Amino acid sequence: MIIKPKIRGFICTTAHPAGCAAHVNRQINYIKDSTSIQGAKKVLVIGASTGYGLASRIAASFGLGADTIGVSYERPASEGRTASAGWYNTVAFERAARAAGYIAESINGDAFSHEIKQETLKLVKEKLGKVDLIVYSVASPRRTHPDTGETFNSVLKPIGQSFSNKTVNTNTGVVSEITLEPATQEEIENTITVMGGEDWSLWLKALEEADLLAEGVTTLAYSYIGPEITEAIYRKGTIGQAKNDLEATAHTLTKDTFSVNKALVTQSSSAIPVVPLYISLLFKVMKEKGLHEGCIEQAQRLFETLYSGSTVETDEEGRIRLDNWEMRDDVQQAVKASWSEITTENVSELGDLEQYRLDFLQLFGFGFDEIDYELDVNP
Repeated sequence: MIIKPKIRGFICTTAHPAGCAAHVNRQINYIKDSTSIQGAKKVLVIGASTGYGLASRIAASFGLGADTIGVSYERPASEGRTASAGWYNTVAFERAARAAGYIAESINGDAFSHEIKQETLKLVKEKLGKVDLIVYSVASPRRTHPDTGETFNSVLKPIGQSFSNKTVNTNTGVVSEITLEPATQEEIENTITVMGGEDWSLWLKALEEADLLAEGVTTLAYSYIGPEITEAIYRKGTIGQAKNDLEATAHTLTKDTFSVNKALVTQSSSAIPVVPLYISLLFKVMKEKGLHEGCIEQAQRLFETLYSGSTVETDEEGRIRLDNWEMRDDVQQAVKASWSEITTENVSELGDLEQYRLDFLQLFGFGFDEIDYELDVNP
């Protein structure tokens, strides 16, 4: 096939295998060129195929020198249809990691299920023995509860009252006003069930009962707080309630670490109204100030923080704040100033919509100069 991007809403329904490999290899090369760190050597990444989970897995192997097992739920290719980007990412990572001499095994299936947990425990025991770092980076719009079989769906809505603000159609560049109605109590509870801390806790319990946790093990999850501009739809909205539950779970676990990361273009963030416009403005400001990072730079900075040998600095809630550059006063003041003036006519001038679009395409293996997208490719 000649594979081109097919964008539907905030999702690209195709992925390019060579482009996904290029994306993974760029991240590997970044880590190789960075300072090597002494840290975890046996790592389990739950939600390992895209975004922060993939970057964590890359940084673990090529930065820490770790053997890894990754769990994700991705779609393989079928006749006339490409695999999902995460499928190709995983293949590319495994090839590179194994060629470098690391154990790199992956399980494809529903991480929420008891079956996948048991399959993972068996593989951990066989390949790693015990794990000294568990990264939990699952992002899913729905969850089938492993005990009841009931399926819950998450929503991206404000709580208490409707919310109106600017948003952008990243395909057309049209800036418009969007109004979102508040979530019902049931929708809030369902979102917490999907994206909260219960599943993370179940993973840790299963690993502990199977005696697969090494002494001094660290378990790590990711969150986001964000600015006033997005708080009604994010931190004070349904997803924020789920993140609160995830953070509350962290405090019940031993050797837990909670990292608050910066806003980035991921398959998850692109689905949240208002956020893509904010990210476009943020990117422009942070690039001008020399502060811009992607997932892999954040993963490297996180591991440098965790394994530096000195006391890990956290906020009053015990969270590592990798969003500290994003939340700097000078950065946020500049973003706010642009936000008040942004229109369809000046969005390209005030924001970095071009970088947002490129980052989005590269999530699916498109937009890499080294790839000839006119060539026939076996998906």
